[in-house]
Amino acid sequence: MNEWVRSLAARIVRPSILLLSGAVILAVAARVSIAALRITGAGATFPYPIYSKWFDEYHKLHPEIEVNYQSIGSGGGIRQVTDGTVDFGATDGPMTDEQLKAYKDKHGFGILHFPTVIGAVVPAYNLTGIKGPLKFTPEALAGIFLGKITKWNDPELVKDNSGAGLPDTTIVVAHRADGSGTTYVWTDYLSKVSDDWAKNVGKGTAVKWPVGLGGKGNEGVAAIIKNTPNAIGYVELIYALKSDMPFGEVRNNAGKFIKADLASASAAAAGVAMPDDFRVSITNSAAPAAYPISSFTWLLIPQKISDPAKKTAITGLLKWVLTTGQSMTSKLSYAPLPKVVVIKELKAISLIQ
Repeated sequence: MNEWVRSLAARIVRPSILLLSGAVILAVAARVSIAALRITGAGATFPYPIYSKWFDEYHKLHPEIEVNYQSIGSGGGIRQVTDGTVDFGATDGPMTDEQLKAYKDKHGFGILHFPTVIGAVVPAYNLTGIKGPLKFTPEALAGIFLGKITKWNDPELVKDNSGAGLPDTTIVVAHRADGSGTTYVWTDYLSKVSDDWAKNVGKGTAVKWPVGLGGKGNEGVAAIIKNTPNAIGYVELIYALKSDMPFGEVRNNAGKFIKADLASASAAAAGVAMPDDFRVSITNSAAPAAYPISSFTWLLIPQKISDPAKKTAITGLLKWVLTTGQSMTSKLSYAPLPKVVVIKELKAISLIQ
């Protein structure tokens, strides 16, 4: 009887073990499958806070897709996507015609620009004992970064800040040391408002700075400003807010001093005719309520994606960013895209082959 029971137990246990083993194998396979599809991107630091939020939320919704984004600056993003070392790039300054040609020559097909949010670049400063926020004219900002205005109590600064108590101290300029879309936005603006700047420095993701200390990323410039008395530099709005740094109002094209916020950044994009390739500048906007140093930021997506799974994942992510993702922008001090731009972009996704 005992022998019969043992035999029966063995017959029951063996299939159970096999079933359990099979279940374990399937579970492991499922976990491997979930972790298998990894999308890599690199580039702009300007949108890094919102990209981190988006990619994390998308992974929660789609555990089988993991997006790894490296905040290395727009220049690095353009370089890496051109080299083919990442699946997508990100930039705050659109690729130039020369860069687009270099990409097509290397890959045999083009790359597409997709605006994701609107942000603002602000003049942040470190001054104690003053009443703010300070007001900056285009002439003052160009003069400071050209090294022609060297004191905080320069007449160009005092005339619009008479009650601020600006000190007789030397201005310390901070700027980006790496290739940067934030630099592109800043220098694009200065090139529009200062002939001297346009002639002697120009615009780009990297320029030859007349004066100043260089920091890597928005984080690096923010750190220089925060840790250096009498410093001024340019950072994306969210970095000034996160670092609790004061930043100035800037006189816009309509002659009004405007504070950077969601409304004034959105106003800069209002009424802009968006070209089919989405490469457009909105700095120094003529809109009366516009903050003048505002910009779109772009994802750079190859026109052809050979891996079908990655193509499906990237286009799905892009659709989500342009729709559901836009509702998350304001909490991180980015302005959502105008609806007309979103509609145009959703149609452009079909160009990805």
